[in-house]
Amino acid sequence: MMGDFSKARCRQMGVSLAAALAFAAVGSSALAAGDMVTIRQGELAGAATGDVVAFKDIPYAAPPVGELRWRPPQAPARWSGVRKADAFGPACIQPTSPARPMAASEDCLTLNIWAPAARAPGAKLPVMVWIHGGAFIAGTASTAFYDGTRFAHGGVVLVSLNYRLGRFGFFAHPALTAASPSGPLGNYGLMDQIAALKWVKANIAAFGGDPGNVTVFGESAGGISVNYLMVSPMARGLFAKAISESGFGRSVGAPIRGGPNSAEAVGVKIAEGLGVKGAGPAALAALRALPAQSLNAAPSGLADPTIAAPMIDGVVVPQSIPAGFAAGRQAKVPFVEGGNSWEASLFPDVRLNPQAALARLGPARGAIVAIYGGSEDPAKVAMDVATDALVIEPDRFLARQMVKAGVPAFVYFFSYVPAAQRAAVPGAQHGGEILYVFDNLVDRPTSFGPYKIAAATAQDHQIGDAMQAYWIAFAKTGDPDSAGGVAWPRFDGLSESVLEFGEGGVQVRPRFRKARLDAVAAIAKP
Repeated sequence: MMGDFSKARCRQMGVSLAAALAFAAVGSSALAAGDMVTIRQGELAGAATGDVVAFKDIPYAAPPVGELRWRPPQAPARWSGVRKADAFGPACIQPTSPARPMAASEDCLTLNIWAPAARAPGAKLPVMVWIHGGAFIAGTASTAFYDGTRFAHGGVVLVSLNYRLGRFGFFAHPALTAASPSGPLGNYGLMDQIAALKWVKANIAAFGGDPGNVTVFGESAGGISVNYLMVSPMARGLFAKAISESGFGRSVGAPIRGGPNSAEAVGVKIAEGLGVKGAGPAALAALRALPAQSLNAAPSGLADPTIAAPMIDGVVVPQSIPAGFAAGRQAKVPFVEGGNSWEASLFPDVRLNPQAALARLGPARGAIVAIYGGSEDPAKVAMDVATDALVIEPDRFLARQMVKAGVPAFVYFFSYVPAAQRAAVPGAQHGGEILYVFDNLVDRPTSFGPYKIAAATAQDHQIGDAMQAYWIAFAKTGDPDSAGGVAWPRFDGLSESVLEFGEGGVQVRPRFRKARLDAVAAIAKP
């Protein structure tokens, strides 16, 4: 059935990741071939390549610097004349290394748009808004993997966005609470995502997009963000559909205050490690005056001070993801979610020290190990349990809550590993689906920073064509089954079917891993 997708998607009309990398380097010489749009802030000139036009580095909020550090995003400024939108802006501030060099700045709240160059007047194309991953401390919308050209070929307006990361995006402190006691507080990165969605709703029609048909999707931290947006009242009405890839659906954020593990308590330790004490206006002024790079440093007394994540602030995030879904407070929109067969690749300690990982199962350890095939290979058992407990079972849990709410949910499982890697890895690693979702496969070996990407095979292209076809069909209609090929069944309370993208192609898996998922669900935290 996968061959049908290759024919239907006309792969020859797309561009490879290598071409996307070359396109990202094009400068103002491409401006003459670009497209012009007028939005509320002013005129934009994009850059066209073939039948797709890209607009980059569009501010969706004011720079969050100085007095705007740790404030909700403010409206972007207008400009006069024509603003060039043919090159990416800087990433948000984050840890960097020689292997990950990048231009980063606090002035980073921008988004990028890919759209068909030929757009009929009044066109209302489906819109997809991508939220990148990176553990809430790293990543950027300008990553070449996220080039939206292939989506635009499929008749979609693709938007990617930057949002504040690390301590800039997720930070609480009593001085901030005192200055704004009723909030919103702490979740500045999520507030940025909401501001970007509001910008899309107000402006996307200028690019041929339908503001009433927006699908928000993301992976890892981006998938977790999608899940939080599903339970955030501040995001209501800003998207019509959602896709969460490897979204850790049982994530429970720390409370913003109360107790030694609260976000405020951590914030006080960070501030004191940087020489700022107290909780009054002077302390807040001192925090906002700190050089940006010092907030990436490691103050003493914290094991991993760079870790940041959404928190329960009562305004942006009233309650945790599982609690919000279980209470039926999630957005009532069609929902796709799924994970990969080797999500444990994100946690190397599970493989290196499997006995410690299995010990965390407590009294249930023996029964769970038996269900997972016995103790002959503890590393494999530990990785499989971690994969299921962190991602695959939470996917089922959230899908079950959508069924209770009477809202369509569709669950996938990505197990496809390129032939060149099958002897070296036990499954599809965390993030391994992204190239296939964006269908940005390469026709010759390519290096991207520390990553080595093999030339795509015919089977790779078949999986990419199929996966993107489902994503586009979902964005257009709210039902991925309309993509053609293998029918993707709606998740229900009987068969609980999952659609697997694997080495055997695209296949429906009823009652997927039921015994295993039941076992880890029994010890899952509420």
